[in-house]
Amino acid sequence: MSEAGTLEKNVDQQIVTAMKAREAERLGTLRLIKNSLKNKAIEKRSPLTAQESEQVLASMIKQRRDSIEQFTKGNRSDLADKEAAEIVVIEEFLPKALEGEALSVLIGEAVAEVAAAKGADPTAKEMGMVMKAVQAKLASQGLRAEGRAVSELVKKALAG
Repeated sequence: MSEAGTLEKNVDQQIVTAMKAREAERLGTLRLIKNSLKNKAIEKRSPLTAQESEQVLASMIKQRRDSIEQFTKGNRSDLADKEAAEIVVIEEFLPKALEGEALSVLIGEAVAEVAAAKGADPTAKEMGMVMKAVQAKLASQGLRAEGRAVSELVKKALAG
């Protein structure tokens, strides 16, 4: 069985647990996760790989972060709090996001690789190349990182 299949089984088990505990908000979020995974598999017309499942969950988190931003601008803290709670549940099914010093080290390695390939230190114009190198390193190590955080750290690394 694929890892994605185990993720779906894990979500199903969590749904049963949430039903028994009468956790309505958690149950709703778990059902959203299950439906998103199922819809993506139907769209693909084959079972999802573990990486594809993680991408589905990451896009769900991104959507919720965008919603939080909009709700905060619209003074709807109640809806922003609901979205934040959903993010917490979704993140349970993803590997821990790389942050801080570990992410900076990984970005430094990627900048060094691009510099070696180019023969000179990369500039802001090569940000796309560096971002691709960072994403490749994350994927090869089975890690994930918030795209916005990666982007900001890459900009700082290229500027300084």
